[in-house]
Amino acid sequence: MLRQKPPRRGPGAALASLRNPRFALLWLSNLFFFGGVWNQTLVMGWLVYETTRSEFLVAAYTAIRLSPLLFGPIAGAIADRYDRSRLLILASTWAFAVTAAVAVLAAVGLLPYWAIVAGGFALGLAQSPAQPARASMVLELVGRENLSNANALNSMAMNVTQVVGPAAGGALIAAVGAPAALWISTSWFAFSLFLLLPLRGRGKVERTVTEPVFAMIASGFRAIGRNRLAVAVLLVTLAANILIWPIYQSFMPVFARESLGLDAAGLGILLTCCGAGGLTGSLIIAGLGDFRFKGALFVGGTAALGALWAAFSLTHTTTVAYVLMAVIGLASACFGVLQTTLLLMTTEPALHGRALGAQELAIGVMPLAALALGAAAHAVGVGITTLSAGLVLVAALVVLAARVPELLRYG
Repeated sequence: MLRQKPPRRGPGAALASLRNPRFALLWLSNLFFFGGVWNQTLVMGWLVYETTRSEFLVAAYTAIRLSPLLFGPIAGAIADRYDRSRLLILASTWAFAVTAAVAVLAAVGLLPYWAIVAGGFALGLAQSPAQPARASMVLELVGRENLSNANALNSMAMNVTQVVGPAAGGALIAAVGAPAALWISTSWFAFSLFLLLPLRGRGKVERTVTEPVFAMIASGFRAIGRNRLAVAVLLVTLAANILIWPIYQSFMPVFARESLGLDAAGLGILLTCCGAGGLTGSLIIAGLGDFRFKGALFVGGTAALGALWAAFSLTHTTTVAYVLMAVIGLASACFGVLQTTLLLMTTEPALHGRALGAQELAIGVMPLAALALGAAAHAVGVGITTLSAGLVLVAALVVLAARVPELLRYG
């Protein structure tokens, strides 16, 4: 029997999955979609803080904007049942329409706090429920051996937009105001939709599913619950989304204004540094190909993320903050790329949509965690809240690694 060639590694292998023209279209669509998401995240978050000057109301806005993540199990079952390309086309169309409506209201001066919250929730309905379909299509397009590379390239797309989107958003707020930045988000969603159209017919389920959606959800949870490795991956996702990601989503305008004395452009640079670090980390992981010990890098990188946020909470120096945000982005690539890769590798193909739906549900605790952390920050300050959250995450991952050591060896 012929031996299979080992996967190539290094700079030439980093872009391997982009040689697949269908995956390249999906990747470009993701690039524009998340460009719009990051742009509106900065602009609308800044508008909320400028309107309210309240850390708690910023956290409340974030909680409502991210609450559609709680629909993850339903979205996962739908992704296992219906044409995934059509689901993505629907999501991009909805995001375009919602962002255009918010931009119009901002342009005519009719965008109070409640309208920003409503717009954020509506955009969340486009972003979050589409994720299981988006990630499930990747495996179909590139195959298992290229999955880690393809997910790293998708993470690169998100980080490229995290570099460009916030910088453009912050500069535009400073130069011409928030409505212009929101119109850029609208155009990016339009490009994302256009690039998805040639993929119609891809992402179809392999068999006819007649089981009701809620019965599919229940059977999916039972099957995943029996999978020790998949549960461990989901627990890491849950811990990070309780303790760290709400801080990034909610409190960056507060850190920028109160701790570092930065304006909107400075906030954009902070987020850009994080995106540049994430882009670098994703490039490194993509170049590794189908490498061993993915689980160890996943757990170790997430623990490093907690420690770095604890360090960031203590700094009041702009230069140090920029450097730390870049390193935070580097560590976040280990978490962002490998959580989806490991979940897809440790579950059966028929469960992929529901496994990713369970991941969305784990991410969906973020709104509730944002409210809790917002209340804590209101009481003791964002610095102490962030320091405590980062240290608790490190401790939780040490316990998980001791209880499920096979995750560290998984590759």
